[in-house]
Amino acid sequence: MKQLVRRQLAQSIATLQAVLDDQHLADTIVTIGELTARAMATGNKLLVAGNGGSAADAQHLVAEFVVRLTVNRPALRAIALTTDSSILTATGNDFGFDLVFARQIEALGQPGDIFLGISTSGNSPNIINAINQANSQGITTIGFTGNGGGAMRPLCHHNVIIPSNVTMNIQESQLALEHIFCMVVERFSFGMDFDTRPQFLSE
Repeated sequence: MKQLVRRQLAQSIATLQAVLDDQHLADTIVTIGELTARAMATGNKLLVAGNGGSAADAQHLVAEFVVRLTVNRPALRAIALTTDSSILTATGNDFGFDLVFARQIEALGQPGDIFLGISTSGNSPNIINAINQANSQGITTIGFTGNGGGAMRPLCHHNVIIPSNVTMNIQESQLALEHIFCMVVERFSFGMDFDTRPQFLSE
């Protein structure tokens, strides 16, 4: 059993190392961090959704934005689309589970918002439908996936694709990058020293 523990830890570390070695992933996190900070600075918001463990990640990430990550600072506009049981069950019953997130984007999304969909496979129908709905409303779409990006890859404006096909390792690396994404948004929104002055790369 000790060998199992060490083998799984080694596999997790190997996936994170592959993420670390992928310069494009780092560049994408900075890009989407600045885009999200700009959207929030103009009154727009971040919408996040995922299934199963990824639903928990969506809620976890939104909590970091609304409450805090590492330091006290003003709250940032973010909504998890995975939390309202009445909306989820009514949509599932009346329209089908594949539309549980798209319906909420139709109601809550505005041009200039950001939608972040989390799917380890990149093939979750309800996330794909949400991306299509967001794109139709002028909302920037970001996919956090593994498995080469799956069907989500060509649909999203920006992709964060973990170089793995193992669900738990994808999720572990996604969570690390989600935390860093929030940290990047904080830095762009409030400055490196959190002095409340936005600092955008292109200015």
